[in-house]
Amino acid sequence: MITVITLQVTLFLLIAVGFVLKRIHIVGPQGQKNLNDMVIYVILPCNILHAFTEGAADGAQFMQYLEILVISMCIQIFCVFYGKIMYRNESKDRYKCLQYGTICSNSGFLGNPISEGIYGAEGLVLTSFYLIPMRIMMWSSGLSVFTETSNKKAALKKVLTHPCIITCELGIILMLTGWKLPAGISGMVNSLSNCNTAMSMMVIGMILADIDLKDFWDWTVVKYTVHRLVIIPAVVYLVCRMLPLSKTVLGLCVLLAAMPAGATTSILAEKYQVDSPFATKMVIFSTLLSLPTICLWSIFLQ
Repeated sequence: MITVITLQVTLFLLIAVGFVLKRIHIVGPQGQKNLNDMVIYVILPCNILHAFTEGAADGAQFMQYLEILVISMCIQIFCVFYGKIMYRNESKDRYKCLQYGTICSNSGFLGNPISEGIYGAEGLVLTSFYLIPMRIMMWSSGLSVFTETSNKKAALKKVLTHPCIITCELGIILMLTGWKLPAGISGMVNSLSNCNTAMSMMVIGMILADIDLKDFWDWTVVKYTVHRLVIIPAVVYLVCRMLPLSKTVLGLCVLLAAMPAGATTSILAEKYQVDSPFATKMVIFSTLLSLPTICLWSIFLQ
């Protein structure tokens, strides 16, 4: 629980820094746009590449790695259809944000330390495998949510040539082959990767600075938060309970499915001008409410 609280406080303080920077005009609209683009085109690709190169694992537990990889793939496919059904009556822009937020959680940042804190080094390695399908989906199916166009060929090309997709492909090659990046390049990638959380959260704070706080309460965001933090992990739990899984694999699948909306929901909404204030409310509200829900899921799964 201390781990969860510490991570949550860190996130909200970083958001507060971005909020203040925008409110006191140290960062203006053009600066915010430039920072947003830097996160999408430089920092996130480095973070993805770093994550894949950290995904090496001991072959002695190959079956567990395979199990959690397959379950994660199934969860991602389920989330795609779940979002399409649950939010089909929302306005077009809100639907895009809700669909992306259902596909892509914040398990990349919150998931690793929580998994390690509860399940030790084994949990950390298993989490790295769980995150592989999500990282691929968030930059393929997830990205296509925001880049929707009547020209399917152009949309496909835009997705496939996105820096985050290219680094996903490179990362998978490096992970499967065991090849290592040259020391200088690896150091650069790791350094930029370490900026991801701080920069992403500050950009969210800058978007929040443009929102009238009187309009922050939104029943659609409340509904999304319940689906993201309670219903989806409950479905994962019920299905996984019927499978011959170890307690560790079962617990990790449920916990990682119970994470709040990913920061990229706001960042991509801002980039593609798709109701970024609504996306920011999704991220902040679900992250805030995840503090008690993650703790309760952790206790329930012990």
